[in-house]
Amino acid sequence: MRTCRAAAAGKLTALLATVVLLAAGCGGGPSPRAWAASVCSALTPWRAEINKLTSSTDQQMTARTTPAQAKENLVRLFGGAEQASETARRKVEQAGIPDAEKGAEVSEGFRTSLARMRDAYGKARDVIDGLSTSQPTVFYDGVRAAVETLNREYDASALDTTRLNSEELKRAFAEVPECR
Repeated sequence: MRTCRAAAAGKLTALLATVVLLAAGCGGGPSPRAWAASVCSALTPWRAEINKLTSSTDQQMTARTTPAQAKENLVRLFGGAEQASETARRKVEQAGIPDAEKGAEVSEGFRTSLARMRDAYGKARDVIDGLSTSQPTVFYDGVRAAVETLNREYDASALDTTRLNSEELKRAFAEVPECR
């Protein structure tokens, strides 16, 4: 009886070792196509939300509202953009590391870019939230300055694709329907 258990345990150990070796040889991350589909699925609603929030911000900047109303609306809008960016960043993180050349670098680049965008929106929200509304001209000058800083930081946070060049991932992003 003991010999049968030992033999079965030995076979199970050998089988597990084979499975581990096969999994290690396959890289373990999602395929480039699966990863690209996950990333595009995360970024599509984020882009739509950012476009909507940008349009709403533009409307707030030209609307005839009191400084207190504008402040409340802008703080809410930038908070929404901050949250949308964090949600997208988290979804890209959950997509894992693609099993592709430079997969870890590309994944990190996406997450870092989204984190910087999130932080830029959060900073703009905090600056505007800290502005006094007692003097409309001073308030709106502060808002313009905050938005200009946001735009600079947002532009600087864009993903630098020149360093993160992976032919496999480029092809995957071009092929999967989620990215069209």
